[in-house]
Amino acid sequence: MTPPEETPTPSAGHRRATLFVKGHVQGVGFRWWTRSRALELGLVGHARNMSDGRVEVVAQGRGADIAALEALLREDPSSHGRPGRVDAVVRQEGDAREGVTGFVEK
Repeated sequence: MTPPEETPTPSAGHRRATLFVKGHVQGVGFRWWTRSRALELGLVGHARNMSDGRVEVVAQGRGADIAALEALLREDPSSHGRPGRVDAVVRQEGDAREGVTGFVEK
């Protein structure tokens, strides 16, 4: 008999941030690029297009890793090949939530 799958619980010190990214960020591979960077940093969450043209990035994990992702989102794209153009990033803090796995494009 196989044991039931456990729902992951947030580790101590894990945070959650929602980053609203404004600029030319839809239809240019921005969500795919963000997902790749988030997975490299060990983050879970999602990136999704919003109806107003922004991309919502929800990232959960170590605070330093979330800060690293945010820095990558804000950097000059010529320095690391980020697609699109970012004009602004607005961050909202939150507590990590249980049951979040992987990092997906929505």
